[in-house]
Amino acid sequence: MLQWGVPILPAVRDPRLITVRRGGTLTDEHHRLLAEWAITCAEHVLHLYEREATDDPRPVQALEVARSWVRGEVPMKTAHRASFAANAAGRDLPAQAKFAALSAGQAVAVAHVAAHDLGAAAYAIRAAEAASDPDVAEAARLRERDWQRSQVPKALLPLVLDDQRQRNDICWGVFGD
Repeated sequence: MLQWGVPILPAVRDPRLITVRRGGTLTDEHHRLLAEWAITCAEHVLHLYEREATDDPRPVQALEVARSWVRGEVPMKTAHRASFAANAAGRDLPAQAKFAALSAGQAVAVAHVAAHDLGAAAYAIRAAEAASDPDVAEAARLRERDWQRSQVPKALLPLVLDDQRQRNDICWGVFGD
């Protein structure tokens, strides 16, 4: 069961996921690539949200804001605000729709904190798993995880895989084998 407010960011942040201007080693280019990957993960399961909430476009709009941030068209604060709206859209919906909305919220939050990329991926995996029959949920989790990994930009694959290993436990074990 989803618990609201459960942190999926580590207590000690990885400097590889902190931008250079904030004292880390993440370049702006790689920050944008992480955001694009997170958006891709969220979009892959967005249909699970749209099927349940046909009249609430907040997660879709949040992903549009995220893409605008990647292109340099909106400031980080605008993207950060959009994440709250996407997250709120998932309340009181079935698990697969709730997780898909949360994935969109995490994806747009990458503009604020790059490490939210893994949150977008983790919630997308949970959405795919929740949308599956319980007998094949594990296979659905692995399929979604493997598909996501195939979408990671090559330059960032070692970082993302290492981050998945390090944060697997706080991300509900969705990245494990």
